[in-house]
Amino acid sequence: MVLRGERDDPDRYGRQSLFLYLEPSASSVQSDLLTRGEALISADIVDKACATELATAEAAARQARRGAWATDSIVETVEDPADILTRAGQFAVVEGKVVSVRQAGGTVYVNFGRRWTRDFAATIPKRMVPDLEAAGVTPASLKNRRVRVRGWVERRGGPRINVVRTGQIEVIGD
Repeated sequence: MVLRGERDDPDRYGRQSLFLYLEPSASSVQSDLLTRGEALISADIVDKACATELATAEAAARQARRGAWATDSIVETVEDPADILTRAGQFAVVEGKVVSVRQAGGTVYVNFGRRWTRDFAATIPKRMVPDLEAAGVTPASLKNRRVRVRGWVERRGGPRINVVRTGQIEVIGD
């Protein structure tokens, strides 16, 4: 086994993100799990090469409908906000068509329904907008597009995912 990470020291909480390689394999165990559909990619991967490798592996499993992707139950749809709320406190992948994008104070709201007290929304801190735009995602351009959001589901009025990394929000179609 070989462990590889961006840094050799843990963060302030004592955590250390590492990738596990079983020699002589050239791909990480994480990548192998994603390719088989046995894991979901998090948006917390800072290294772009690693993030790209993992996203490609997950996309291959999704397209081939392997593992968790064999059924539609892995992705929550915005049509049933109550179902999304059952995942409060858990990591989830939610997708649907964006109805509106609004800014209030320091937050951009990407709304997937008309009623904020019930429907799903992704919230983006205003300070994140330049990073998203640099990654090719302009919040205002999301209106009327199909979008996939991944992250931790919170209950704030309706179900919410707070977008704090560029990899958490993905345009999947028009």
